[in-house]
Amino acid sequence: MKDINECQARLRGLFNITVTPFKTDGSFDHAGLARNIERVIGLGFDGILIGGTYGEFPAMSTDERADLFRRVMDVVGDRVPVMLCTAGSDVRVVRELTTLAGEFGGLPMVTPPFVSEVTDAQIVSFFREIVPLSRTGVLVYNAPGIGITLSPAILEQLSDIDGVVGVKQGDLSPTAIDQIANRIGGRIKLFCASDLAFLGPMMCGFDGISSTNSCALPELILDTYRAIENGDAAKARDLHRLWYPFRALARELGQPQTTKAAMNLRGFDGGSVRRPLRDLDPAMVKQVAEVLRSIASDRRSSVALAA
Repeated sequence: MKDINECQARLRGLFNITVTPFKTDGSFDHAGLARNIERVIGLGFDGILIGGTYGEFPAMSTDERADLFRRVMDVVGDRVPVMLCTAGSDVRVVRELTTLAGEFGGLPMVTPPFVSEVTDAQIVSFFREIVPLSRTGVLVYNAPGIGITLSPAILEQLSDIDGVVGVKQGDLSPTAIDQIANRIGGRIKLFCASDLAFLGPMMCGFDGISSTNSCALPELILDTYRAIENGDAAKARDLHRLWYPFRALARELGQPQTTKAAMNLRGFDGGSVRRPLRDLDPAMVKQVAEVLRSIASDRRSSVALAA
């Protein structure tokens, strides 16, 4: 994407939160990552997200993240929009990666600053400093699990900053979703940050979702999203229920290791996680395999397992 206008026009739909496949020694499997990207683009996903929370960015150096951005954009080109997570605890790193992401034609995704205490005014000031660095604008990531939870009132202030093209909303409480959808919907793009409970936000008028589990169940989650996009809420509900056992297991065993295990079982390039995370043990992998078989056996499912 060359500028903010193009970014705003193309930012919609189902984005795959692409996991970063590491080898057992912790090195990158760049060829595997390219194959994973090609899979979801080939299936018809609307975009991808690289180096996010479940992409394990906290376990990467700044140089590794920059190299990851460069390699991914070389693979994707201009076929689909790419969100590039530039969050960090060091504002200097955030500035560097945000500038770079925009230069590559991706959309930088930025969280509030990682500090112990910060005021609302300081948060707004931080984004006013960072946003102009990217020629494609900035996506605000409201991620309660990894930092400050931005209130709808702060998000409304941020939506007034020129260059803020959207928000990826991780606080999925009904009150927050209702306020955000009705106070800033139509002004900037609204993305549901989780595929665990995206039906409500989409019905409220959100522009899209980002999905980690679609690395393991790309066909099923794409079918679910397209159903609600096409106005078939009943089908979307039923398909979303179909893979609840996988979501429940992921909550128990942790992410992204559960998704990576499922990808490996399907012959995809899930690879390993980086420390401090740990890959699932054989007993846990067996649980994942049982859930996958159950999902694939349902006649409504488009998931086909390797023989």
